[in-house]
Amino acid sequence: MRAQLCDWHPFKQVALRIKALEANGHKTDKLELIVMGGTWSALPGKYKLWYIYSCYKAANNPKISLKHKNIKTLKQNKIKVDIKLKSQSKITSNDIYKEQKKNEKASHRIVGLTLETRPDLITEQEALKMRQLGCTRVEIGVQSLDNKILKLNERGHGVAETISATNILREFGFKITYHMMLNLPGATPAKDLKMFKELFSNSAFQPDSIKIYPCVVTKDSKLYNWWKAGKYKPYSEKVLRKLLVEIKKIVPYYVRIIRVIRDIPEESIEAGNKITNLRHLLDAKCKCIRCREVGHQSNKQGATNNKQGKLKLFMQKYKAGVYTEYFLSYESLDRKILYAFCRLRIPNKNTFDTGHFDTGLWTRSVPMIRELHTYGQMVPISAKFKLASQHKGLGKKLLKEAEKIAWQNKFNKIAVISGIGVREYYKKLPARRNGGGYKLKDTYLIKNL
Repeated sequence: MRAQLCDWHPFKQVALRIKALEANGHKTDKLELIVMGGTWSALPGKYKLWYIYSCYKAANNPKISLKHKNIKTLKQNKIKVDIKLKSQSKITSNDIYKEQKKNEKASHRIVGLTLETRPDLITEQEALKMRQLGCTRVEIGVQSLDNKILKLNERGHGVAETISATNILREFGFKITYHMMLNLPGATPAKDLKMFKELFSNSAFQPDSIKIYPCVVTKDSKLYNWWKAGKYKPYSEKVLRKLLVEIKKIVPYYVRIIRVIRDIPEESIEAGNKITNLRHLLDAKCKCIRCREVGHQSNKQGATNNKQGKLKLFMQKYKAGVYTEYFLSYESLDRKILYAFCRLRIPNKNTFDTGHFDTGLWTRSVPMIRELHTYGQMVPISAKFKLASQHKGLGKKLLKEAEKIAWQNKFNKIAVISGIGVREYYKKLPARRNGGGYKLKDTYLIKNL
């Protein structure tokens, strides 16, 4: 709806969103952009360049003229861009690089960029293009791990494409989000539960985060015709709730459940789940990041157990493709409250040639910090608040631990995939030994250990 208000113009969307957040009292010096809807990889190349260029331009120069003081009642014809933008036909990669450079020290820094696409459209070339745009996380529409179900639902890809896409994205260091659907035609509650167990037990998958979408029936779809003909039947509310509770029980500590429903208005749903706050109605002991992060922590017992402020460093090690992943985290002693975490990917020296740092796809053979995140009160870049968990040094401690693990595994370099607006953070960190600090190389931050 915000996009439609802005006539789908990326500059207007970002700039207006910044103004709206500021009007509501939010700090806007750290921004995460998520380009949602459709398949990013299928869009025209020039359009994609212009779109992301416009987003950076808006963050660097959020100049929008509003003819009405109340942002909520704005109409499309009352939003005017006060800055000149390059046209799609004239846009080049160099225009994006210039805006990215400005954004490293801008007042509104883009600390993360998420793009959504299909698994069968992920290639090394596509992943490289995404990285050059500043992308740090990729969401892929996996939907199911059953080839028969995927074929019945005419997805156009199979499990093999999901595995291939996951491998490529991990090689580039991206954070990976899977979109998974329950109750697709051909599925059963037992099959769906088995699918989620496979996600976290099979090293070919291991996503960092997931979005769970119970299938719903909307008009003007083939599924609507199947439902009307009695060929498809949605799960009952009781069955769906029980299934989601069982799924949440098996989600590991290192995975974040981003959402449990799809953003489709109730009036557009003919059959299937219509509960918009389904997640909050589930009585489940969930270990996922979203349920434990201190910013959303509502567990009174967990808060009581940690009122003395005692934190513990936890380390979870697991296989993901040909890599070993480390999930390092500072949590309360009972693990009910999560304060900060780091994802570290360690290559297998028997699989990758680690001696050619300056040639080929070097990112696959160097330890990679794929995510470093501190939760709590949002703290401006230039400020420090005593009560905030951010700026308490937890991020630097986790970074130091990751560097230590890389060194212990006999690597002399480490890389970080970071948002454009986070580069300055790493560049300002003190050097270790004689190798110098973090320096930019091919859109990544590199440090000699």
